[in-house]
Amino acid sequence: MIRVLIADDEPLIRAGIRAVLTSADDISVVAEAADGGEATRIARDTGVDVALLDIQMPLMDGLTALAELRRSAPGVRVLMLTTFGERDNVLRALGHGSAGFLLKDSAPGELIGAIRAVAGGNAYLSPTATRHVVDTISAPEATARAEAALSRIAKLTVRERDVLALLGEGLSNADTGRRLHASEATVKTYVSRILAKLGCDNRVQAALLARDAGLRPDAG
Repeated sequence: MIRVLIADDEPLIRAGIRAVLTSADDISVVAEAADGGEATRIARDTGVDVALLDIQMPLMDGLTALAELRRSAPGVRVLMLTTFGERDNVLRALGHGSAGFLLKDSAPGELIGAIRAVAGGNAYLSPTATRHVVDTISAPEATARAEAALSRIAKLTVRERDVLALLGEGLSNADTGRRLHASEATVKTYVSRILAKLGCDNRVQAALLARDAGLRPDAG
């Protein structure tokens, strides 16, 4: 079972999310919180697998809670959930180490799929969030980011670059393994090594770095 914490300051929103998630036979909502501080305490104490955090909460907002969880409970996968799809919120969430970003108007099936994806070690970006990221990559400062990204990935081996390129395409470990004719366990080892070398907290950050560097998968 995927153990989930729901953090939102609106009880009706929490109830609605709980109703959606409990319809899945592999997801269990084990706790709820009304603010970021309460969410971080519960996540540390209960050992949840995924924390679903609203960005706009009183006392401690979701982005601050995310940063705290990355420090104190790095094993908890965090999925940001919000009504606000502005580019800055998306980029701040990813920069703080979020495993994904989902809007509250997403379909129930998308919410369940996103929970499963991040619990499985993958990243999830809603289509709206993805558009914001792409817009940023296309911005005038993209050249400077590309140069910085190329400098960072220079330390990777050829095989590690192949794996990173496929991360940039959003492929899972299993799909990457099929593309590279390698086992899923081998790919997982490569991903861990890549994240360590690049100083990335998660696959989303590595994927954005691959996009910045212009990496394209060669293996078929």
